[in-house]
Amino acid sequence: MNDLDLFSDPYGDGPPSEEPRGRRDQRRRRKRQKRRKRSGRAAALFAMAFLVAVFGTGGVLGYAWLDNKWHPPDYDGAGSGKVTVQIKDGATGSVIGTTLEQHQVVKSSEAFVKTYNKETRASSIQPGFYQMRLRMSSAAAVALLLDPKSRAGNQVVIPEGRRAVEVYELLAKKTGISVKEFQAVAKRPKSLGLPAYARGKVEGYLYPGRYDLDPNGTAEQILKEMVGRFNKEAAGVDLVAEARKANMNPATVITLASLVQAEGGKPSDLPKISRVIYNRVEKGMKLQFDTTVLYALNERRLTVTEKDLLTPSPYNTYLHAGLPPGPISNPGPDAIEAALAPEEGTWLYFIATDPTNKVTKFATTEQQRLAIEKEFRAWQKAHPGQ
Repeated sequence: MNDLDLFSDPYGDGPPSEEPRGRRDQRRRRKRQKRRKRSGRAAALFAMAFLVAVFGTGGVLGYAWLDNKWHPPDYDGAGSGKVTVQIKDGATGSVIGTTLEQHQVVKSSEAFVKTYNKETRASSIQPGFYQMRLRMSSAAAVALLLDPKSRAGNQVVIPEGRRAVEVYELLAKKTGISVKEFQAVAKRPKSLGLPAYARGKVEGYLYPGRYDLDPNGTAEQILKEMVGRFNKEAAGVDLVAEARKANMNPATVITLASLVQAEGGKPSDLPKISRVIYNRVEKGMKLQFDTTVLYALNERRLTVTEKDLLTPSPYNTYLHAGLPPGPISNPGPDAIEAALAPEEGTWLYFIATDPTNKVTKFATTEQQRLAIEKEFRAWQKAHPGQ
């Protein structure tokens, strides 16, 4: 035996028996096919199990989602306890529902919206503060919002042209918070969000309008809300840019607007009054407005005496030329617009010839002024004590 034979038969068992090559190949192919079938059946079974699991779970979740959509979770009954909720102006049913859910009044906003949409009177729900209960059914919540007795806040309307102290008096009557407390807050202006050009003064920046006051609100919160309304309106008309176009700063615009508001009767007169102020200032004439003197005296009346005209105050426009050092009232949007865009004209004078009916007449010459003053004196004579 040579070395080659040792390597070809390492165990010395002799040569392997001979078997046709074709038969061995067939047997190997059959084994591979069996393995493929077993693997295919296992994969198919696994895939079927996976699909059952996925679609079975999906079906359950899908059904739960649809059921929640058709029958959103809701509380039963009228609820219990108390919670104050604010419904803001312009709030939709969805927004109201979300607010109520956040305060735990209703179980879900979806259930509330479903009930809200079925209620024909739902659109009449007013903005404001409401005394609600916790864990109410959506139907009970909608009914309570429609009940005027559930209104918990204090609605107050601040007329245009009121002085700050007069605003405090109106707020005090509604809230029970003293005038002194509002005045004390006004002396701490940093917390109120006043614009920089207000220079820490609230006069002129307590925006007039209707307010729904939080029954639990403080003097600071209320004044901050009013200043916030001013800031919003000022941004809406781009007051800073418009003042720049008119070669004024925003503070001057508000001061001028406060004069227009204090002197004005009808809205249509405001741009003319604004023009008179422009014309007199440009000519170096003193404004000589009684309203500025009465502001210095903190009084409200029609008649101003010779003694009043000597009142030593920077607000006395009989003694000092130009505009006063600050606003004398809280002007509304029409007065602010008139301050920025006065009507074209040559008028230098105006007089309320019939204050009862808010009739104001304008004049350019001294002779015309004397004529309309005569009309006012006649009215004054017919209405003594005013």
